[in-house]
Amino acid sequence: MSIQLLKTLIAVSECGSFSEAAKRVFVSQAAIGQQMKRLENMIETELFDRSKNPPVLNSRGRSIVPRAREVVRSYENLLAEMNGEFMLQGELSLGAVPSTIRGLIPISIKSLVENYPDLHIRVVAGTSGELHELIERGALDAAVLSRPNKIGPNLHWQTIVEEDLVLLTSRDVEEREPKFLLSTLPYVRLTGRTSVRQLADEWLTDNDISVRPTMEMDSLETLSSMIAHNLGVSIVPNFCVQDPIFASLRKIELQGTSKPRVLGMMTRVDCLKLNFVDALLNELKRTVVDHATTDTPKETL
Repeated sequence: MSIQLLKTLIAVSECGSFSEAAKRVFVSQAAIGQQMKRLENMIETELFDRSKNPPVLNSRGRSIVPRAREVVRSYENLLAEMNGEFMLQGELSLGAVPSTIRGLIPISIKSLVENYPDLHIRVVAGTSGELHELIERGALDAAVLSRPNKIGPNLHWQTIVEEDLVLLTSRDVEEREPKFLLSTLPYVRLTGRTSVRQLADEWLTDNDISVRPTMEMDSLETLSSMIAHNLGVSIVPNFCVQDPIFASLRKIELQGTSKPRVLGMMTRVDCLKLNFVDALLNELKRTVVDHATTDTPKETL
């Protein structure tokens, strides 16, 4: 039996359909169907309910997937041992919150692929909540996101960095007292109930500060652009790796205590690509350390 057939079965299980699995393994949807039919013929068992469109795994198919993961993991570990050295080949699907995609993620990936040119990385952007759900469903191998309040027993979390909250203003703003600025200038906030917005709102409540919201942005990148044009102020994490726009803005330390944004790597416990994840995690942590003294520091009163 070809190990590729088991990898395809896992991809179908995690993606939920032949068409989505085809995108992941870079073959046609018809090829996915042919591979799964070949697997069924080999084991003389139907794994899919083809009365539905698209076909879905039946109970027998679902029961085989965990064992297929074990076989694939053992196979890849054996290859690594036979090579006599640590090798990375294949694809890693990585989710990332948008604030990391202009700095932390590309710098870390560049370093990784320079060492392992046969490694292919697919990056998917999303909010922490969206990425959490994709990891739970097995649609992603790993994700860089804000630490959730609850982490299920089927998930594994590793912290990368803690980012303190700061008051973000344009360079045109000369005042340095956060409470005065928040009480007098327009406030730009994130839409929805993102983890960053929750942290900022919690600090405002704890310090009994009322703000005057004028705009809501769907990402920290668009929020930074608005503030760069002096359209308001906001409370945001002090990015560990800063893009040019964010680096050009003022970051004023908040008075009193505030909870940091905790960025980390999340995977499923049964992730098949832990070697990939560990290698990338090491690069992410190295990138954070390398930029700790070079990015713009926050201002103190």
